Amino acid sequence: MRKLASNAIRQPANLSIDSNLMKEAKGLDVNVSRAAEAGIAEAVAAEKTRLWKLENRATMEAWNEYAEKQGIPLEEHRQF
Repeated sequence: MRKLASNAIRQPANLSIDSNLMKEAKGLDVNVSRAAEAGIAEAVAAEKTRLWKLENRATMEAWNEYAEKQGIPLEEHRQF
């Protein structure tokens, strides 16, 4: 998970959050803003990964096909 910058410029945002979850978070002294930021960062990272895989699918498939037909380059030197 990416580390959140403590000195980042913050932008106010209005969010709708389940009221029971909010009560529970406050009761546990959870920093809701930081928790929301961490969750958004995780969602952004997951979406970037998904998009990268889509954009690079053809290359990955071509490599896999090559490796199936030709073997892995320098495979005889692998120690695992």
